[in-house]
Amino acid sequence: MAAAMDYKTILDSLTTSVLIVDSNLGIRYLNPAAENLLETSLTRTLGTSLGQLLLETDEALDTLVSGIRTGQTYTRREAEFVLLSGNRLIVDYSVSPAGQEANQVLMEIQPRDRLLRISREEDMLTQQETTRTLVRGMAHEIKNPLGGIRGAAQLLDRELSDDGQKEYTQVIIAEADRLRGLVDRMLGPNRALKMAQTNIHEVLERVRTLLEAESRGKLMFRRDYDPSIPEFPGDKEQLIQAFLNIARNAMEAAFEHQCSDKATEFPTITFRTRALRQFTIGQKRHRLVARIDIIDNGPGVPPELLQNIFYPMISGRACGTGLGLSITQSIIGQHHGLVECESEPGKTDFIIFLPLEETA
Repeated sequence: MAAAMDYKTILDSLTTSVLIVDSNLGIRYLNPAAENLLETSLTRTLGTSLGQLLLETDEALDTLVSGIRTGQTYTRREAEFVLLSGNRLIVDYSVSPAGQEANQVLMEIQPRDRLLRISREEDMLTQQETTRTLVRGMAHEIKNPLGGIRGAAQLLDRELSDDGQKEYTQVIIAEADRLRGLVDRMLGPNRALKMAQTNIHEVLERVRTLLEAESRGKLMFRRDYDPSIPEFPGDKEQLIQAFLNIARNAMEAAFEHQCSDKATEFPTITFRTRALRQFTIGQKRHRLVARIDIIDNGPGVPPELLQNIFYPMISGRACGTGLGLSITQSIIGQHHGLVECESEPGKTDFIIFLPLEETA
């Protein structure tokens, strides 16, 4: 009995998720790390089938049963587990005989989501910096000749006495100003952030109020706020602009979907906030981070656009400029945060991560 207690104590102290499963895939043991990872408890799952806890493929479960019967040890890389809550996990897991116990195996599970996400975010941040450098270079090359064209048109306008001819120079000046404005918007905000203690829910409520006025009651809002999120250093007006760009896109997508034959729900936007502890953005670990989800029930972002939607001039709408999300990414980047997008038909989720502590 003492040996058994020592064995359980050792497994309970591990940070690696450990399960013991019998030949019928019945769960015999979960350590606390596994309970946390799989969002359940040993009391609730003891004796239930692993297939009821993890919506794994039949092929993977058959391989597990075969491993139990033969006592064969094997490892599977980057397997996808779907929990009963609907959350998806990417994990590596190893299966080996459970000591002297017949027809039982020990599963060791290592979550890979965090490492994969960090790698993906590092690539995204690198791409964004490359894009900003490219845009700044292009803006410089475009604005210089535009200034010359505008100046020459102004000089010509002063020399002309015919109003009909002056109309052409005014067109040149107006178009040069329009292009200059477009380039300035591509560069994003051109003023330093005015940092002050900011409440993220005040920002979201301002955005909601603006969209309610624009939609005139034709848009439903759902709010799922975490009241524990503290105030943080931020530029409130800039953040309102960033979130408004995303939410306005979500509203337009929901309205477009409502006009299609596939629409089954009222146009809806969900605002959700959560506090995340010890969270990594890029290569930096933060003690506390706010996760903000802006979710719409529109048709979804086309797969061919999903990886590029934060680049300037990329838009999924015929009337879009493709600058809103690029500006949003720039503002959030100035706050040392990150914006991601997950999309499928009927659900598009823009996920914003913002550090909640002072960042140098």
